[in-house]
Amino acid sequence: MEMTSPNAFATEDRVAALDRLGDEIAELSAHLDAASARLLELIREFDARGGWGNGFRSCAHWLSWRVGLDLGAAREKVRVARALPALPRLAEALARGELSYAKVRAVTRVATPETEGRLLKVARVGTAAHVERIVRGWRCMDRKTEARESKQQHKRTLQVYQDDDGMFVVRGRLAPEVGALVMKALDAARETLYQQARKDAAPEPWNHPQADPPSPGQQRADALTLLAEAALHHGLDPGVAGSGTRSWSMSTPRCWPTRNSRASASSRTGRAFPRKRPSGWRATRAGW
Repeated sequence: MEMTSPNAFATEDRVAALDRLGDEIAELSAHLDAASARLLELIREFDARGGWGNGFRSCAHWLSWRVGLDLGAAREKVRVARALPALPRLAEALARGELSYAKVRAVTRVATPETEGRLLKVARVGTAAHVERIVRGWRCMDRKTEARESKQQHKRTLQVYQDDDGMFVVRGRLAPEVGALVMKALDAARETLYQQARKDAAPEPWNHPQADPPSPGQQRADALTLLAEAALHHGLDPGVAGSGTRSWSMSTPRCWPTRNSRASASSRTGRAFPRKRPSGWRATRAGW
């Protein structure tokens, strides 16, 4: 005959009651997360339509006033609301209550459409604290990668050497904005050369050796020649004193001496560089 203690039934009932209470907490939390997803949709629409532009500095300031959120929390709400349209899988998981707002807030700091799937898996299996650590590490790696790519990008170089057949070979790496400037100049020079040539040249027979037009590469080479001749023609010659080589529209390279470097050089050597005053010079508040 089995003897069952009354305390055992009390313990089982207590555990079952606590389980039901925990389930209710989890279910209600999922409903709150789903409501958060709807709230973010409304905030995004309100922000896009400029509903806060009636005297407030931003949508976050309006939220802080109207809803009573801390300004930092309000800024995070607006940021997440703006980020979710590009991350539909995260938005759907939040709307279903599968992810908490805390996890989504952390993941949206680094997630992109390409990395959304991997980060979604991490957010589903990890705690909010674990996801925060993952995101911090991810951001650190992104900054390092960006710095490395930026450093690699700014390694500008230009090599010019003569080949065995006497032709010169030009190879280099330029920053994107400088490369775009060079390509624009080459296109303009090529158009100037060949537009005029098309007007002046007589039509050649179809079997004439010069009947075929130059290739794009040959046209760019001719355009580079025209740019070099134009630069020298306008005084860009390092062998001529006072040639005006510092009147470029681009910023002066750091290796060139400037007024500050001349002043510092004079302070080191004890010799002052003379400055001639123009005739009729008179001291005023504006200087010369």
